[in-house]
Amino acid sequence: MKPRFIPELAVLLLLSLSTSVLAEIRLPHVISDHAVLQRDAPIHIWGWSDPGEKIIAHFHAQTRATEANKYGEWSLYLLPERAGGPYELTLSGNTESSSMNSASEPAAPASTTATAPPAAAASVGAPATPAGLTISDLLVGDVWFASGQSNMEMPLNGFPGSAVLKNADQEIASANQPQMRLLLVDRKASDVPQADTAATWTLCTPETAAKFSAVAYLFGREISNREHVPVGLIDSTWGGTPVESWISLDGLAADASLMPAFATRARFANEQTRLSAVIAEERREDAAAKAAGQPLPKHPWHPAEISWAPAYLYNSLVAPFTPYSIKGVIWYQGETNSAPERAPQYVRLFPAMISDWRAKWGQGDFPFLFVQISSFDSPGENWGIIRDAQRRTLSLANTGMAVSLDVGERDNVHPPDKQTVAARLVLAARNLAYNEPIEYSGPLFKQATVESMPNGGNGFRIWFTHGAGLNAKGGALRGFEVAGEDKHYVTATATIEGNSVLVNSLIKPPDSSSQVPVYVRYAWAGFSDANLYNQAGLPAPTFTSE
Repeated sequence: MKPRFIPELAVLLLLSLSTSVLAEIRLPHVISDHAVLQRDAPIHIWGWSDPGEKIIAHFHAQTRATEANKYGEWSLYLLPERAGGPYELTLSGNTESSSMNSASEPAAPASTTATAPPAAAASVGAPATPAGLTISDLLVGDVWFASGQSNMEMPLNGFPGSAVLKNADQEIASANQPQMRLLLVDRKASDVPQADTAATWTLCTPETAAKFSAVAYLFGREISNREHVPVGLIDSTWGGTPVESWISLDGLAADASLMPAFATRARFANEQTRLSAVIAEERREDAAAKAAGQPLPKHPWHPAEISWAPAYLYNSLVAPFTPYSIKGVIWYQGETNSAPERAPQYVRLFPAMISDWRAKWGQGDFPFLFVQISSFDSPGENWGIIRDAQRRTLSLANTGMAVSLDVGERDNVHPPDKQTVAARLVLAARNLAYNEPIEYSGPLFKQATVESMPNGGNGFRIWFTHGAGLNAKGGALRGFEVAGEDKHYVTATATIEGNSVLVNSLIKPPDSSSQVPVYVRYAWAGFSDANLYNQAGLPAPTFTSE
């Protein structure tokens, strides 16, 4: 008699064989149709398959191979390519041993640079292109990673009911840009670093651009037009989020001075315990006011709790992209860190984030360009501290800052003029990323020296870098304040003398603290009409001599 379990065993064997034959090769979603691969740098291709799978990649005139490890992870590098395309990437797998022959590797095509790829990529001969996974319409150009909170997130079509982009209809209508590709990342948070994300590349059309970061789109369009190369933009943003959510746990743990971020997190977490009861009471207050025909009371904002956890946004919105070669980063964030208990930490947290990202990407000090947050009347918050911390972050190599003080609006946290912001980021990119000898920065505070005033007493002479052709736009110079040892700041008059500014600290009583000046600062208020520019028409940023 035949054993009854044989049919079941045969089915299992057939399933096992079919699984082996149809072994799946997977790529991360960032390597999808329509992607832009970074030019003039080793092109990293990675993914997943069966453990031990031999993976062969064909791209342009290159053929490379590697083998999956015991976890089914594999990785290889293509030689750098110059800008061009569209190309196809074809991947095939073979569970049997492949013939490796480094002598038969094709020479680097004329369009590549001489940079050698990492040793992890084994080379093979060039057999006929096998059937397998094919990724199409790939361009080689420059990839910029755009991140931050709502002012970077704000799309071309704005935030309904709260923020509208200047000339939005015209910008959207002209967004057919065949040399640009867009990748819009879903807003998700995670307590552990993620290896992949669901987002894939799309063509740049009015439909896709309308929902994409306005600053990133406007920046990328100008870069593509100027450099005459394809540009890929990754929009990985989440409005109303603090900088510590964007730093990896490794980065936070590497510096004990960053530990106050966890104390701030603890206070925030404790507030969530009774959040449902707080919201219920707010609703009752709203209902009572409405019933009485009175204006609705103002309530504090309740952000998504998970988006404020240290490292949670790094894990989901940054980590999946760190294996992907990029040209650089553009960043616009800081408003959420302006609360009194958070603002003093920003001067350490923000540069720590930049260093952390650079370490995770492993591409050296790639250009990191950021926006100094704008002017906004935000009572009880310290926007001056945040803006000055951003200025101080310029001490890191290969960083550039776009000042946005003059495009801010007193009562609008999302100023509509994102064109000026993007244009100033482009200036920084042209100098730092593309080595163009242009002026890209407004006057940056260098030094304050005490100087006797003609009318008696002492004042300051302020010296600047990027200060050629200083001028006051729209009237007398505004925005300077001075203080004595007590740090009680009072408004001071200031005049331009050549490439320096003379600040007069002689203030009438009772402001006696300013008679002996110790400190000077500029454009410190949340909303400021400060008006110092250089000859390139670029504004000076907030600063303090403290």
